[in-house]
Amino acid sequence: MESDEDKMVDANDVESVDDDFYSGELEDDYYYSDGDDGGGGGGGGDDEDGPGYDFMAEAADDLVEDSLYWRQQQSYSVLKEDDIKQRQDDAVARVSTVLSISKVDATTLLRHYNWSISKVHDEWFADEDGVRNTVGLLDRPVAPISDVRELTCGICFEFFPPSRIVSAACGHPFCNSCWSGYINASVNDGPGCLALRCPDPSCRAAVGLDMVNMLASDEEKEKYARYLLRSYVEDNRKTKWCPAPGCECAVDFAAGAGNFDVSCLCSYSFCWSCTEEAHRPVDCGTVSKWILKNSAESENMNWILANSKPCPKCKRPIEKNQGCMHITCTPPCKFEFCWLCLGSWSEHGERTGGFYACNRYEAAKQEGAYDEAEKRREMAKNSLERYTHYYERWASNQTSRQKALADLQQMQNVHLAKLSDIHCTPESQLKFITDAWLQIVECRRVLKWTYAYGFYLPDHEQGKRQFFEYLQGEAESGLERLHQCAEKELQQFLTPEADRPSKEFEEFRTKLAGLTSVTKNYFENLVRALENGLVDVDSNGSSSRAAGSKDAGGGKGRAGRGKANARTGRIADD
Repeated sequence: MESDEDKMVDANDVESVDDDFYSGELEDDYYYSDGDDGGGGGGGGDDEDGPGYDFMAEAADDLVEDSLYWRQQQSYSVLKEDDIKQRQDDAVARVSTVLSISKVDATTLLRHYNWSISKVHDEWFADEDGVRNTVGLLDRPVAPISDVRELTCGICFEFFPPSRIVSAACGHPFCNSCWSGYINASVNDGPGCLALRCPDPSCRAAVGLDMVNMLASDEEKEKYARYLLRSYVEDNRKTKWCPAPGCECAVDFAAGAGNFDVSCLCSYSFCWSCTEEAHRPVDCGTVSKWILKNSAESENMNWILANSKPCPKCKRPIEKNQGCMHITCTPPCKFEFCWLCLGSWSEHGERTGGFYACNRYEAAKQEGAYDEAEKRREMAKNSLERYTHYYERWASNQTSRQKALADLQQMQNVHLAKLSDIHCTPESQLKFITDAWLQIVECRRVLKWTYAYGFYLPDHEQGKRQFFEYLQGEAESGLERLHQCAEKELQQFLTPEADRPSKEFEEFRTKLAGLTSVTKNYFENLVRALENGLVDVDSNGSSSRAAGSKDAGGGKGRAGRGKANARTGRIADD
């Protein structure tokens, strides 16, 4: 487990472009911006125009804004494969026109300089000869072919007529068959074929796309074209592939943008910086430590230390989950001992306390003989319990979010049309239900990561911890009310037999819309506070925000008492 001395990574390490991420009004085109001041504290408090809070709204409504299917916003754009190809071709055409070189040479230049047009121009105009030599774009042959009837292939050393000899810009002669074998082998070796050079060991002449298309097999041509297309994303520092399984979209990110959470066309949201799932307001460092901890072997060792004792003979760890103190080790050891004092069972009996007690252990414990071992075991147990507390709630909210996504899809595909028919209401007027479910999905994501934040919040900062637990509890309480209303109370209006008066449905509309707004406000406060590093807590360990409503809100982290509900996958309060 992490020691108390471990310093938590501040949730506002990355300067935010939109400090009020969760404030402001939703726009119809999926994104929204906010002009409110973030309220001091962490970096980027006055920045504006970050990506919107309801990240799935456009995907949910299946709205396509333009022919490229881009989801554009100030900080990023999502590119499909055709868009990537178009951008690649445009870059090649620009460089070819400006530098007056062939498109094949322009492609080689751009790939060498990671598809940066400005870098190509700078280097070319600063030292054209140096760039040509480095990249392998020779302006004249180094081994001119003489006018003879036959030429010798530099690989197989067979004689061929000039019509069956091919050379790169350098002029070194190789036969078609050897060229094909060389190119095919290089392509099969992987993306390194994009930097292919002349087969002559002393030559640095580049082998371009034209020669690959002329000499490679159809399968290798397709592979090469795929490598070239992917290089536009993988070699470009501003572009990354969407990490969702099966997704072939890429995200082009604007330099200088502070909010790294992006949403792909496949509806998967992730952090562009670390490519983990979207985790705002928690910073990438905290997420990395949390994920590593969840998969680390150290937690297994902590569990073993906290819940087992070593056999006194073979030292194999043994867990006792029930029964008396008489323990028999597994074969081949089969040593019999007392669970409490770890002494041989042959020395135990009625005089030492029988099967369920040990006088020797109690006496030795009073003398301090077991203090160090018991202290280590107790510390490991407490540490494990603390980690389990946060992990279970983190995982439960993830499960709740997945179920909410499934419920949202069912609502869009089935229930909205059903409600429209039953209550004679256009589906456009039922958007408040979709908005509620989108809010639930996003709030579950935020709430999940607040438990990772809370785990690394230092215990000695009691003021911050109390303020954090208060905000987290308020947010979770509001979310539970919203989730209950959207999941349970809506069901009564989906039954055709119960022809409910329109007045009751209108009251439900008002209640659900109100809960959606209130829950959004709760999460605005939570997100803003975490991104600012909980700076609203003063030196006395109190919070001006929490003080005014602690009596009503019950300031000690209701979220800490949440437990998983197996039927619904939600978090329920005791």
